[in-house]
Amino acid sequence: MLLWLLGAALLAQADGFYLPGLAPVSFCEPGTEQVPDCKSTIELFVNRLDSVESVLPYEYTVFDFCSESTLNRPSENLGQVLFGERIEPSPYKFEFKKPAVCKKVCTKTYDSNSPADKAKLDFLKKGMLLNYQHHWIVDNMPVTWCYDVEDGQFCNPGFPIGCYVTEGGRPKDACVVKSNFIEKDAFYIFNHVDITIFYHIVEHEQLGARLVAAKIEPKSYENPNDDSPDCSGGPKFLKNAHTGVFKIPYTYSVSFVEDKNIRWASRWDYILESMPHTNIQWFSIMNSLVIVLFLSGMVAMIMLRTLHKDIARYNQMDSVEDAQEEFGWKLVHGDVFRPPRKGMLLSVFLGSGTQIFIMTFVTLFFACLGFLSPANRGALMTCAVVLWVLLGTPAGYVAARLYKSFGGEKWKTNVLLTAFLCPGVVFADFFVMNLILWGEGSSAAMPFGTLVAILALWFCISVPLTFIGAYFGFKKAGIEHPLFFILNSIWSHQMYYMFGFLFLVFIILVITCSEATILLCYFHLCAEDYHWQWRSFLTSGFTAVYFLVYAIHYFFSKLQITGLASTILYFGYTMIMALIFFLFTGTIGFFACFWFVTKIYSVVKVD
Repeated sequence: MLLWLLGAALLAQADGFYLPGLAPVSFCEPGTEQVPDCKSTIELFVNRLDSVESVLPYEYTVFDFCSESTLNRPSENLGQVLFGERIEPSPYKFEFKKPAVCKKVCTKTYDSNSPADKAKLDFLKKGMLLNYQHHWIVDNMPVTWCYDVEDGQFCNPGFPIGCYVTEGGRPKDACVVKSNFIEKDAFYIFNHVDITIFYHIVEHEQLGARLVAAKIEPKSYENPNDDSPDCSGGPKFLKNAHTGVFKIPYTYSVSFVEDKNIRWASRWDYILESMPHTNIQWFSIMNSLVIVLFLSGMVAMIMLRTLHKDIARYNQMDSVEDAQEEFGWKLVHGDVFRPPRKGMLLSVFLGSGTQIFIMTFVTLFFACLGFLSPANRGALMTCAVVLWVLLGTPAGYVAARLYKSFGGEKWKTNVLLTAFLCPGVVFADFFVMNLILWGEGSSAAMPFGTLVAILALWFCISVPLTFIGAYFGFKKAGIEHPLFFILNSIWSHQMYYMFGFLFLVFIILVITCSEATILLCYFHLCAEDYHWQWRSFLTSGFTAVYFLVYAIHYFFSKLQITGLASTILYFGYTMIMALIFFLFTGTIGFFACFWFVTKIYSVVKVD
């Protein structure tokens, strides 16, 4: 299996091999037919709008922008639906290498005396006040808004719909970069966009041209003549207290530039490299590596010096009197494998944690191979959900095997709790959040059909697989102690793309949780406390409490989220992540401590 995956990774680097749905598209000028399957029309798609000041994303049509008369949406995978992506066609269509200047798209007219029009205007003003961002797509790549910052140029895969100048004359958000936005208590609307499309010609292969970048610059024009706009006049603004009729003409200009330096395979690089948090991530990972080295040194010292000497001296004892003089961890060798209190719940948590652990490991592994790149939209979440559904068997097996080793006999209760307890808590939380999203009219609200499909995956696939795993787990003999049990059979709003970094952090987290739990487990055994099962699970699982506290700190110190619904959604989703993280890290700690305990007591001779 591993060799097959490595072979696929090598093939992915070869010419002519592309992941499904990610093959390049060739473009030619209208009227040319020398290249087969060569497009001349460039379609622009629009995605949902979101904001850093609100958790609620909205569909493009909710803001009453120019839209297509027929909404034939591209097919969306499960991950895109779960992330709330809503990709739709738009009236922005271009002919390859055919520039256009101030071309009219549509004109929207509002009358504040009409309740429907007033509601649309109020919603548009709310969007500008909260700095909602467009997300446009050309040839499956984001249309980026690039602007200069202190450290260079930053390219954002989105651009604002407008901005607001306060009553005191203070510009907010994008209004800061425009010096002519001086009207107080006014909303400035970006009703014009300059689009620049960069292309690369494949000269030697006769494949036409390939698009390698699409950049946009939002602008605002009054356009005195709405019927025939010429992109002139001052910026288009809407006074907060405006009454009467208000018209918004939407226009665009497009130009084409040949770029011989950017290849199609690396066309995302200019976006990813401009993101400002790369250096901070590497600084954080260096701190984590120092902690890992420190913990590794302590564990190595215990294993190679303290335990080695203790075990050697313990095995050399010739009499019971000598044994009675011993103290510490050696005196509890007969108690460390007693069944823990509430062993049913612990085994259920460990089964669910194993399921999450394998899902995370495999997902990150495929992401590192490039199968789950940002260009393959929704693939990361789809892969995670499908893996979780298919990994019901190891969850049931681990839970049943451990529960039987704890002396449990209620196998039906064990398998039912494994299949429904933790997933049920997550689904209940998610369902409540989805009700709030439905009430707010957000695009992130999952359609009813998708909700039914997820329930079908859970009940029809995951649950039966959990029962199958539990069957084999109970069929096996209980874990005999202190035999050594091999655990290696169990597998381990900005777009995120550094999956290699994330996988390295995942490995560091596994090592840190394991070593910290082993240290504390050893200290408690030395204190003649043999209740290590729950303590080892909770020791690593307490990392989720740190995650929760930091999420609260991040909410109040970093974010500018407003509104009760957004606040409830933030903490609701945070609780889901904290529960998953609790099961994930707790499982790592338990099995690390289990390995440690079985290892040290398996070499001790008992008279």
